[in-house]
Amino acid sequence: MIEKDKIFINGEWIASKGDHVIEIINPATEEPFATVPEGTAEDVDRAVTAAAGALDQWSHTSPEERTDMLTRIARLIEERADELTSVIVREVGQPRDLAAKLQVGAPVESLDVIAQSIREVAWTEQVGHTEVWREAAGVVGAITPWNVPLLMVVMKAGAALAAGCPVVLKSSEIAPLSSFIFAEVVAEAGLPDGVFNLVSGTGPEVGEALVLHPLVDVISLTGSVRAGQRVMELASQSVKRVALELGGKSANLILGDADFSRAVQDGIADAFRNSGQACGGLTRVLVPRDRLAEAEEFAVATAESYVLGDPFDPRSTLGPVTTAAQRSRVRGYIQAGLDEGAKLLTGGSEAPAGLDRGYYVKPTVFTGTNSMKVAREEIFGPVVVIIPFDSESDGIAMVNDSPYGLAAGVWCAEDGHAREIARKLRVGRVRINGSAPNRRAPHGGYKISGIGREWGRFGIEEFLEYKSVG
Repeated sequence: MIEKDKIFINGEWIASKGDHVIEIINPATEEPFATVPEGTAEDVDRAVTAAAGALDQWSHTSPEERTDMLTRIARLIEERADELTSVIVREVGQPRDLAAKLQVGAPVESLDVIAQSIREVAWTEQVGHTEVWREAAGVVGAITPWNVPLLMVVMKAGAALAAGCPVVLKSSEIAPLSSFIFAEVVAEAGLPDGVFNLVSGTGPEVGEALVLHPLVDVISLTGSVRAGQRVMELASQSVKRVALELGGKSANLILGDADFSRAVQDGIADAFRNSGQACGGLTRVLVPRDRLAEAEEFAVATAESYVLGDPFDPRSTLGPVTTAAQRSRVRGYIQAGLDEGAKLLTGGSEAPAGLDRGYYVKPTVFTGTNSMKVAREEIFGPVVVIIPFDSESDGIAMVNDSPYGLAAGVWCAEDGHAREIARKLRVGRVRINGSAPNRRAPHGGYKISGIGREWGRFGIEEFLEYKSVG
């Protein structure tokens, strides 16, 4: 049993003012394996006060000093990669080999990119007789989710620190352990006291206290649309800046002249990564109607190739979803698809054979329409719906016919044609013919997918203000 009994405030591990702890459940065994303090609003006040006290010193460090600090933190995370991977696998349930890359390798890469991107920011710019300065926006409250816990800490805290902003972090109560290790790492790296603070706890208690605190200047949240709406509501009381990444229902638009088998298979793999718990997963597969049967065949073969099982077993390629509530939610959506008349190609809402324990969900593929619930709402599980279209313009309209606008994929024979289509899509990121995400380019969405951008210099700039002088 891992027992974390202190929170990190002003450079010290101190006891929470709360009397309760939060149990962390292993989704593969359904058993608790760790506890963390259930923090309070009083803890938040202490943490924010420490951060505010550190603002003047940290915001006046040079870009080079901040680059060196973030690079040092990245190297220390690398040194603890095995420990971090094991902890996150037990929290989240992703197979270990995959988690080593996504849950630890990607955060290290992102932190290095953030450090290198500091020099790309125009810290001073001459506009006529006026100098325009970019300055730290102030104390940042960061609220992170459970699906990629360390990556989200790095994306928010790393970018804020790069901007010169002190941070108070409220990590997910479902998967908080990597944030405790991150706090240990920043202390070892020599980050000044108060520049990074960690208060574990729930959203209604710790999260809302952070959003409401008068000394917090910016709130950055990744979470559900409902959580984002609540943050905006509370932040409006003090006119705080907010940056919100709220998920998606992203489409993979495949034209008839594309490398069809690869396009379908890559799209399914993208949608099923981390057991479908990926905000930008391509969970709607749009194909020409005359290629529907072919797409169905490729999709079923890909989905049925996954091996569900113990995340520490090297044979497993798909783990459980992370919580019991998420398992119920995903299975409920699968049943909703059946009730609406979607054609079930593989999977289903029943428990996978031989996996009586753990929050496992069958990899599921439907054929349906763009108006069905399974095509409109974010499921956050290994569920994909294939939707046929009759013309290119019809397919583009389907991509845009969504309340979300986070990401999309476009597959066709010529990249130039794909880029013409990309200009017509109301989404924040378009991947062309399976291109890899670029962590130097901005990540974020249109519509209810959120406000603001992360990654590279664009993520740093979310935590900067303009000042005109002269």
